[in-house]
Amino acid sequence: MKVLLTAPYENEKALKELEGLFDEVVYRSWKPHGRAYNPTELDALIKETGVDALISEHDEITAEVLRANPDLKFVGICRGTPSNIDLTVATELGIPVFNTPARNAQAVAEMFIANVITLLRNTIPGINWLEGKNWGEGAHTSYLQFKGNELAGKRVGMVGFGAVGQHIARMLVNFPCEIYYFDPYYTDENTTFKKVELTELFAECDVVGIHLPVTPETKGMIDKKYLSLMKADAVFVNTARATVVDRDDLLDIIENGKIRGAVLDVFYNEPPDEIDYKMILNKNVIATPHIAGATHEVEDHHAFIMNNNLREFFINGNKSIKQLVNKAVLEKIQIG
Repeated sequence: MKVLLTAPYENEKALKELEGLFDEVVYRSWKPHGRAYNPTELDALIKETGVDALISEHDEITAEVLRANPDLKFVGICRGTPSNIDLTVATELGIPVFNTPARNAQAVAEMFIANVITLLRNTIPGINWLEGKNWGEGAHTSYLQFKGNELAGKRVGMVGFGAVGQHIARMLVNFPCEIYYFDPYYTDENTTFKKVELTELFAECDVVGIHLPVTPETKGMIDKKYLSLMKADAVFVNTARATVVDRDDLLDIIENGKIRGAVLDVFYNEPPDEIDYKMILNKNVIATPHIAGATHEVEDHHAFIMNNNLREFFINGNKSIKQLVNKAVLEKIQIG
């Protein structure tokens, strides 16, 4: 089988491992272009290289691309949520789709904790003050002006308790923090963390983190009904997807000082629009350009996870791997 690889595989060991699984791997990462391949470019590349399969990260794998290449043996998506492929059409055509869940869970968890602490400790205002040469007479001026709070001892709530939420919880339990979570799909009742309803989580927690994918169920789910319950000194964090939160309601609590502040890594429009910038430029917001999951290690993780997926499915004949996203496709294909 000949495979087109457009996802970054910069770990030499991972690339050689992948090459050992197939007859040929054509490596054409999107990174030198500075952007993902669009559907027209991707279709042309598939045809130019004459491949049987595709491993992608961000490329737009539309229904048109799939229908133009119906004989693809599989598509690998090096992301936790394979939102860049038309799964319905892939399944219809009998194309297995694999993902790499939890590839960036550690990276996002570290960023979440780092930026919450940065906000609680008034670190950025302190840096700006120092760089502005505002330290006049008196050795303790900054000590008094920028005195903040510790994260230890705080109650932290996770809206969504998948890989990222669980990583954060395991890291924070040793601070120590008290962990609340809301997730109707998480069924492990032996957890040391407290499962609560959404209203209780927003009302009781000092830090509220959003860890949800965008689905018909979650889009716009977090609105003033819940945001209005937050404590005046609470911190709101979203490192997941912006559209699970009502933008106007979030802007209201930020602009009107109804909470202590917010940590935002995702926005309703990327690049942000004027309304997004009202939040980004607010003095009580720490905003980053969708980089919570951007580490070199994440690319290593997705490469080895994908390699394992493909080894299990195609070499070992394991049809039950959880990383097969469209399991209905098994009715249409033969493996072995």
